[in-house]
Amino acid sequence: MEPIQTQMVFCCAEQWTGGFFHRVEPWEDGLRLDPRQASTGVYCLRAVDSGEKGFLWSRAAVEAELPPDTALRIYARAADTLRWENWPDLDAGIHSLTGDPMPVLRQIFGAPVSESGDCLLPCTGRYLWLMLELTATGACSPVIRALRLWMRGDHMTDYLPAIYQGHDFTRRFLSVFDSIFSDMDRYIDALPGQIDYRHAQGELLRYLASWVCVDRGKDEEELRERIHTALPDYENLYTVEGVRQSVRRLTGRDPVLIEPFQVSPNRPDCRDPVLYRRLYGEDPYRFFVLLPEDTFSSRKEREQFQREMEEVIPAGMTMQMIQLKPCVQLDWHTYLGINAQIGGYVPAVIDERATIHYDTTIGGANHE
Repeated sequence: MEPIQTQMVFCCAEQWTGGFFHRVEPWEDGLRLDPRQASTGVYCLRAVDSGEKGFLWSRAAVEAELPPDTALRIYARAADTLRWENWPDLDAGIHSLTGDPMPVLRQIFGAPVSESGDCLLPCTGRYLWLMLELTATGACSPVIRALRLWMRGDHMTDYLPAIYQGHDFTRRFLSVFDSIFSDMDRYIDALPGQIDYRHAQGELLRYLASWVCVDRGKDEEELRERIHTALPDYENLYTVEGVRQSVRRLTGRDPVLIEPFQVSPNRPDCRDPVLYRRLYGEDPYRFFVLLPEDTFSSRKEREQFQREMEEVIPAGMTMQMIQLKPCVQLDWHTYLGINAQIGGYVPAVIDERATIHYDTTIGGANHE
């Protein structure tokens, strides 16, 4: 059996606007009880036209967030005409109600058909009206996210011999299992979209991140970005660029990486082997990461960074981190402020034997 279901889904703000609001307000793409007015409110959906007289309405499902001390009730009415008593149009009549509309609404809809979000609709007629009643006795407000109406489609009784298809009890009894089966089928169809990391949230997003060994992130957007770049990240993980990217991800700073061959005191072009040997040593399996002094706010944060970096550096290599302090290198042309110059000038006597250099200052005071 492969049921084909036709549903009408209300899940965006534009679809709710035509209904009747009483102490219920639009909220994001759904509805919520207005906590500023009362503890009970109702929303009446405009007539849903099936296009078929005597249409047998089967099921309605409301996706709602019901915190403790809140409740949801569903009311339903169906008829082949829009008329109700002296009103030629029931929708227009409901919208014309003033004062407290609850006595008239309870007369129209009668008793609730369900006090939960999923119910069978015991009504027949071309037009269907639904009233959703929200109640809250605490500080939290209930929220309705979506409404689904099963319009038509396959049913388990359609696959039984004709003698059983006309029995109302058989249809209602099998509707319980039919709804379970159709829900499972719908969830399975929607499963590929639910495991899409671009839309998943919360625990599901972290579970999907674990599939590609992404185990941490500051927020969900960072997790999605790391999942998206997981493959190139693993390809470059133990390269110079990969180490640089790991440092950038853990600290938010762009590091300066120094490899052993760059500072080897044994290189022919090394200008000061003694200094390089004192600063960097001669270990060919150690590289250096230079970061600003204010990269870490505490010693614990620094040690945590070093432990995490040990997992993403090439095997057999060791990392030494150096935090640089901001400083000013003074030279003859260093500018420290207004009319400031490091060093002074030397008066010169210009004659045929004097040579004027590019750093010579002409002029001066008598005391010099």
